[in-house]
Amino acid sequence: MSTGDLLNIHPVELKFPFELRKQSSCSMQLTNKSDKYVAFKVKTTNPKKYCVRPNTGIVMPGSTRSVTVTMQAQKEAPPDMQSKDKFLLQSVVAPDGTTTKEITSEMFNKEGDKAVEEFKLRVVYIPANPPSPVPEESDEGSSPPRPSVLENGNQDSSLLDAVSRTLEEPKEKSFETWSLISRLTEEKTSALQQNLKLQHELELMRKQISKKHAGGVSLLVVFLVGLFGILVGYIFK
Repeated sequence: MSTGDLLNIHPVELKFPFELRKQSSCSMQLTNKSDKYVAFKVKTTNPKKYCVRPNTGIVMPGSTRSVTVTMQAQKEAPPDMQSKDKFLLQSVVAPDGTTTKEITSEMFNKEGDKAVEEFKLRVVYIPANPPSPVPEESDEGSSPPRPSVLENGNQDSSLLDAVSRTLEEPKEKSFETWSLISRLTEEKTSALQQNLKLQHELELMRKQISKKHAGGVSLLVVFLVGLFGILVGYIFK
């Protein structure tokens, strides 16, 4: 923070995240630590590159005013990401009740005993995507400890066990599947045998019934023939 008789300025450096072909902004806070109206004006050595809003204004007694500085999109990065651009902030006591529209350039001219405070602010570029920090080496400069042979052996053993379990699981599943298929085949064979046995028994029962019917018909025929003969003999007597 930069401190004068009229304003406190924070920060004292304008830090812009730098990325090619993209605008970047930062802000500063102006705090009036006096009991008077203070007029301010912001200038830059490169006005085409930066836009300051507001570039002039009034800070009321005991109040704080924010100023935003926007850097236009850049087509190329400066050498070593260093900027030679600078800003100058001027502040001066203004009559009570002064508004921003009433500020003139003559108010910041150093004439006679008029006190004009000036603060210079430099520009700092910050990479928008900073590289990842590199782990620091120990004081002895030794590299990080490597796993011991025993640790490597344990890791290899664990890996082999995992592979073995993976290979065994399909075998167990294949055995269970084969057992199920065998049991279903046996049940199907048994059912077919039962079906054939039932068909054979039905065939025997059919034959027995046919014989009974055939015997009954023969006896009936003999009886009818005999009866017919008796009647014929009785008629021709």
